[in-house]
Amino acid sequence: MYEYLNGKLAYKAPTHVILDVGGIGYHVHISLHTYAQIKDSEQCKLYISFQVREDAHTLFGFAEEGERRLFEHLISVSGIGPNTGRMILSSITPEEIQAAIIQGNVPLIQRIKGIGPKTAQRMVLELQDKLKKQGPDALIATYKQQSIPEEALSALVMLGFVRAQAEKVLANILRGAPGLTVEALIKEALKKL
Repeated sequence: MYEYLNGKLAYKAPTHVILDVGGIGYHVHISLHTYAQIKDSEQCKLYISFQVREDAHTLFGFAEEGERRLFEHLISVSGIGPNTGRMILSSITPEEIQAAIIQGNVPLIQRIKGIGPKTAQRMVLELQDKLKKQGPDALIATYKQQSIPEEALSALVMLGFVRAQAEKVLANILRGAPGLTVEALIKEALKKL
């Protein structure tokens, strides 16, 4: 529902901010990682994850789009809610969390407050393949101008294809027909995957 909020920081704390956007103050929960990035700013842009429960509608904000994406992966795991997801992102950096999940480093994940052995194992089990598929650049912002092959590769990965396999297929197609549009390139790749 919300992609991001961009406005003046009316209030900052390590756990939340009040972001004034066009005269409306939004109470946004943040991680310590995000707080470290925005603590000296007067203005900021936060990528939003809007969480709806029976008793509350809550905004969680992140300084980087990749951190928000990781947060949404974390809360998709059974037993991890938004507050636990925020605690995980406040304990260690998103890059360390991603590496720990991909490498299956359960002891490191268990050191995070509120994460027991079963939850740590479940995180690895449920997220390891997803994060491996996305590749090492999963935490880098995706809203930059991409080349045609990069855009086609991103689309194929989002459709569930393995990055390495999609890269090979795209490279073969581009050798034979270098001037294809993104749509044509994706259609050709889908025929070969």
